[in-house]
Formats: sequence, structure tokens, C-alpha cells
Amino acid sequence: MLAKITSGAKVGLNATLVDVEVDVAEQGLPSLTIVGLPDKAVEESKERVRSAIKNSGADFPLSRITVNLAPADLPKMGPAYDLPIALGILIASGQIRPEISDFLFFGELSLDGSLRHTNGILPMAYLAKEKRLKKVFIPKVNKEEAAVVGGIEVYPIESLLELVRFFAKTVIIEPAKKVNLNTLLVRSEAEFDFSEIIGQEQAKRAMEIAAAGGHNIFMKGTPGSGKTMLARALPGILPTLTEDEALEVTKIYSITGNLPLGCAIVTTRPFRSPHHTTSRIGLIGGSSNPAPGEISLAHRGVLFLDEFPEFPRHVLESLRQPMEDGVVTISRAKGSVTYPAQFILVAASNPCPCGYYGDPKKACKCLPGVISRYQKRVSGPILDRIDLHIDVPSVETQKLVEKDNKIKRENSKVIQKRVQQAREVQIRRFRETKLKSNSEMTTKDVKKYCPLSDDCRTMLTSAVATMNITARSYFKVIKIARTIADLGSSAKISPIHLAEALQYRPKDDDGI
Repeated sequence: MLAKITSGAKVGLNATLVDVEVDVAEQGLPSLTIVGLPDKAVEESKERVRSAIKNSGADFPLSRITVNLAPADLPKMGPAYDLPIALGILIASGQIRPEISDFLFFGELSLDGSLRHTNGILPMAYLAKEKRLKKVFIPKVNKEEAAVVGGIEVYPIESLLELVRFFAKTVIIEPAKKVNLNTLLVRSEAEFDFSEIIGQEQAKRAMEIAAAGGHNIFMKGTPGSGKTMLARALPGILPTLTEDEALEVTKIYSITGNLPLGCAIVTTRPFRSPHHTTSRIGLIGGSSNPAPGEISLAHRGVLFLDEFPEFPRHVLESLRQPMEDGVVTISRAKGSVTYPAQFILVAASNPCPCGYYGDPKKACKCLPGVISRYQKRVSGPILDRIDLHIDVPSVETQKLVEKDNKIKRENSKVIQKRVQQAREVQIRRFRETKLKSNSEMTTKDVKKYCPLSDDCRTMLTSAVATMNITARSYFKVIKIARTIADLGSSAKISPIHLAEALQYRPKDDDGI
């Protein structure tokens, strides 16, 4: 007898339908064969399914069983086909006879028949909605994740036995309640509050601009000046995720297994801080079965690269295309996958190996050649792709010893309100496009959304001539000025906004 179960396969951040066809032959030696390009995890489902069926009180047929995962030319990976294979065997052997033509099944089985947490549930729920399937059967532990998708009925099940009894109508399984995203999205928590950062007013202002417009930022300063503290305080002033952004991020965390257990979605903007020994595959993504890297896990959030020049040069150079396009395409022999990578890059560096080059208080011990080689570790094209460049000097002794009650510093909550208002202005500005922030504008978008007055053009013309600004930097200055204007609730870019934006652009012949 032949049974056909509908399931799905992950392809990048999306999913495609997979038909699990199970044939139990009356003749032939007892065996279980899986075809259709299964990987090792799918091959091992034979033993999991066999034990799960027996431990659920059902009979595992002593027949020649063939399982086909169609389409046969699409690689099948992971243990999520356990449930549809087990269900197909029970149906094909005549032990149950449910009507499941418009249902989707997805989940990993334990040896006792219970269903385990399974990665990639959210893309499957969207697949079911897209293909107009009525019901989705998934592990109960994943129900919150699938419940954010409307238009489908999500049935959370604890075990194979419960599913069999449900089809026998001896137990009732209630569909999961729809999750309202608006009630889940919250402001990001940060390790530090901006009110805890002593001095560094210019750096704080640059961080506010970076958060408001989604701009990349590079900090250079001596050890202990507060670069890491500033970077780790940045999540506290980022705007709240929109529903679309939250779902984008959740898809990435769902397929990689990084979504916290029992969570429906990622509710705050990600903050990723890989060590400088991270490989290119770890940062960009890859392996034989292309998986997202740190830049995709930081999508719509922050990627903090501390000790920037210490990263291998080939690793840093691999950031060029993602920083420009907001996506990364990974091509392997098995296929090509595109992952989103729209992040705020926060890079921090010392001016030299010892860290005190140019410091007025402590002498640098590095030789000139060593300093030059250190600064050349980060190439010009990478630096040119970073919007904001700031120096973070040592904190003055007087500010360190002053009592806190004498100085009133803005906290992260106050700054975040301004950032949120500026980002909402941008969302309204780009409502007819796919853009989310000023940093995502192309050259064509800059010309459309950032008209300049004659005074502004004159200032920019002078700046291009005196600062040797590249064409890319020219448009970055305008985008930064647009963000500064948004923070100031100004509908037009004025010379004062451009003047501040130009302060954050180094000359092209400067090193790090």
C-alpha cells in the first residue's frame, strides 16, 4: 500500500514542499530504504522511526518499506522528516486511515515516540500558508514559533501516539492561539547605559546617529577610553524591531537553532560580537551545506568587531560585498543560497599595537614601521564603506573623579526615544519601497529623497576638493546628513547638518 505525506525542506530562509511517499510491499525481505538525496541525519531516521513506532504501541511492519522524498533532486537535510515518515508507515501498513491531503507534518522523533524541538519551524509555517494548506502538525515545544503566522491552524503535538489517537478521534488537540507580534516587541536591553559612560560626548552623538540611520561606525582610541563600553551600550538606544524585521530575524534564528526554547519570535535587535580569531566561514557563512554566518545572525542588529585590525585580512575583505548590498550569496557545489545581512557594523581599533600612538599622556613604544603595518591591516575599501569615523580619546582625570550628582548625563531611554522618532520618519519616507533606514539608500534613492540647496551643494563641492572624498563617501555624507536632519525633526538638509556629517569622514589618505 502507498501513502503520501506532505512535509517541507529548508532552502535558505525559505522552504519548499516535499512529498514523503511510503510504500509497504507485500513481498520481499524486511527492509527500510530512504531515497531522494537524504543526508546522514535523514538516513538515521530509520532507527528513530522504528523505535518510535514500537514504543508508541503500534506495529512496525516486517515488510520491504521504501520511502521516497520528492523532488528527488533536492537535498534533504536534518531529522525533521521523522514524523512524516513514521506517519506514512502507519498509513501504508493500514494501521490508521486519516484524511491528510491538505496537512503538513514536520518534526523530529525521540526513541520513545515523543517529539523534540525542531529547527526551521517558522519557514514551514509560511510555506503552509503560501500553499494554502489548512493544518500544520509540529512539536508542541515549537508551537509559539509557528503561531505568529496567520491563516493556518497550528496543531502542537507531544508524541506520535497522541497524533494517532487524534486521527482515531479518541483525543482532542486544540489549535495553538495566534500570537500578536505587537505585544512581544520590546526595546533592546544593553549591558551598559549611556548615562554610565563618562565623557565621550562626540562618540555618544555618533552612536546616536548610527542607531537612527543604521550607519556603520569605526572607533579608534587608546586602551581604556571606552570603545567597548560604547559598543555594548548601543543596543539600548536602537529602535524597536518592526513586525517585518522581527520575522526576518526570527527566520534566521529558527533555521540555525538559535531561537530560545519556547519563544515565538526574536523580540529585540541582535547583538553579535565574534572573536577576532573567527574564520571567514564563521563570519560570512558557508560550509558544505551553506549556513548563515555572524553577519546574517546580526541582521537588523549590531555586529561588533573589537580589535578590528587583528582580524585576518581575508576575513575583513569578505565583508565588502555584504556591507554594500545588505545580502550575502554563498555558492557551493550543492547550490547557491542568499541570506540577508543588513547590520550596523561597529568596529573598534587601537591606533597602534601598544595602543598609545598619539596619546598626550603616555608615550608609544612602537617603531614607525610597526605602526604603518598595523594601520595597513585594514584596507582602504573597507574603511570607505564605513559611514562614521570617530576618535575616542582617553577620559580626562577631572571627569573621572567628579561626583555623579554634579553631572546629569542622558540615559539610554531618552536617547532611544529620539532614535525611535527619527526611524519612524524614515519608515514613513520609504513606505513605498523596501528600504528601512537611510543607510540602505542607493545613489538613485539619495537623489530622490535627499534634495540639496545651493548652499549645501557649494559646501559639498568644497569638501570634495579639500578632503579628497570618493564618490561613495560623497553619498554617505549626504545620507548621514539626512539622518542628522531626521534627529533634529528637519524636513530638509541644511548646511549645518552637512557640516556635522563631514566631521565623521576622514581623509582618504588617512590610516586607521
